[in-house]
Amino acid sequence: MTIHHHLSALYRLPAHTFPGPGAPTDGLPDAETVAWRITGDVYDADEDWADAFARFLAAVDTTRVRALIVGAWEEAYDTDPSPVIEALLAARDRLPALRALFLGDMVMEECEISWINQTDVTPLLEAFPELVEFGVRGGSGLGFSALRHTGLRRLTMEAGGLPAAVVRGVGASDLPALEHLDLWLGTPNYGGDSEAADLEGILSGARLPALRHLALRNSEMQDAVAAAVADSPVLDRLEVLDLSMGVLTDDGAAALLDGRPLTHLKKLDLHHNYLTERLQDRVRATLIPAGVEVDLDRDDADEYKGDDGTVWRYIAVGE
Repeated sequence: MTIHHHLSALYRLPAHTFPGPGAPTDGLPDAETVAWRITGDVYDADEDWADAFARFLAAVDTTRVRALIVGAWEEAYDTDPSPVIEALLAARDRLPALRALFLGDMVMEECEISWINQTDVTPLLEAFPELVEFGVRGGSGLGFSALRHTGLRRLTMEAGGLPAAVVRGVGASDLPALEHLDLWLGTPNYGGDSEAADLEGILSGARLPALRHLALRNSEMQDAVAAAVADSPVLDRLEVLDLSMGVLTDDGAAALLDGRPLTHLKKLDLHHNYLTERLQDRVRATLIPAGVEVDLDRDDADEYKGDDGTVWRYIAVGE
């Protein structure tokens, strides 16, 4: 599966695309009422992203802007967003109210998720200490160094493959306000070279005292992830555990059920899984009577058996 839709909202504000070059900018919504999507074209761009952003700065009262969505930049399949980040850093004093930022809102027609080139995004969080939400799409070249950020409550990283150094960087960061963490770990075919051991900093929960929603999903090693989560200190404080979109089999589900209790959760999301009916029934029998919402939908899970008997299973979002 690939990504077919742009973000419809950010920071609970509806997304609104800033007009392209030559389009009128009168009648724009009030600056604080929408999440502004600034975008260009990946192929044959008529305008650089930085130029589109400059027009935005001139047309909108950016002192009241609360959310920004960075869409396509030129040749994203071959070019990282360093000029985008430089433009954002240069404008930080003009964005005092900014609380949410998403980098790389591109769909498959623009650039497949595994083709999106990224870079070190740490400077954005360092430059905007008041950010509450931050998200990024694309794992190729992505960097995330250990940092301290006291305002961030929601961190999302979407990738067909998330580098191990990024996973470790998140785990080594002091994020005392973070409530929602969503990592798409992916597959080695697309750069997802992390192992379950790389999650130790996250699963200890030591630097994430406010964490209540943990998503470690879209992973080829979902069984190993489930086993690691099952006996992790952070599990006890979670309200939502999301291990969806990956290659979760009976082994991982059994390890999860045999670990620390899950009955305190509000929701366990395992959609897109490869569980047998027996394990699905066991999950339901263990959790639903305790009031836990369980998602075991597997309609989009792709499983193929080769002529030699080899079974092939796939994550939800790869290329």
